Amino acid sequence: MRFSVLAALFLGTAAMAAAQNPANWSYEGKNGQLAWSKLDPAWAACSKGHEQSPIDIRGAKLDKTLKPIEFHYMSGPVTLENTGLTIVAHVDRGSYIVVDGVRYDLVSFDFRHPGEEPVKGRFDDMSIHLLHKSADGKMVIVAVRVVEDRSMGNAILAMLWDHLPKVAHKTETITDMVNPGGLLPADRSYWTYTGSLTTPPCTEGVQWYIFEQELGISRTQLHTFSNMFKMDTREPQDPHGRKILAHE
Repeated sequence: MRFSVLAALFLGTAAMAAAQNPANWSYEGKNGQLAWSKLDPAWAACSKGHEQSPIDIRGAKLDKTLKPIEFHYMSGPVTLENTGLTIVAHVDRGSYIVVDGVRYDLVSFDFRHPGEEPVKGRFDDMSIHLLHKSADGKMVIVAVRVVEDRSMGNAILAMLWDHLPKVAHKTETITDMVNPGGLLPADRSYWTYTGSLTTPPCTEGVQWYIFEQELGISRTQLHTFSNMFKMDTREPQDPHGRKILAHE
């Protein structure tokens, strides 16, 4: 199917890690975060790496040489997959970002509860991770911090939430036109640092861009997801002296 081909382009997502390796993992319990590196030798970076994600966002330094991220997202169908660990949205080819003149194609986006990017020790209600890959295999993750508000919630989330597959390893395709750009905040100021995938195999060398402005989600939307996934978030990792830069 279309989504499986696209997913194969981006190894390291929760879906691919669970599907391609017999060493099952979880966020809690005997196969939880502290055990990841013991479940498979290829996952050694989960405990031994020095550029692991997420990290607490604090002490960011303003860097006036940083450029805005160029977003070129297209509307199209989306296939939602319940991996048993989270919901992954697989998208058609065509959407991409440009960072420092390099194109990174959007492969998928997924959701974390609670938020996986603490800012000065404070966690948001959820996170959205938009996963991108360049032609030479380099990876970029754009993270959107999500908080409950009193509005009707996000329109794109409402469209997706109507089709969430409730059973693990099931999928549902939304044929209506979904534009991931509707998940981005209006203010595109960001923090950035070099990190890793936050699921096994915890591959390093991933560039993270985390928006400073949060996206609103309704209480109903938040509860719908949290009732399905009580916790699908990795704990903050040691920054090992890494610098966090800010673009205003």
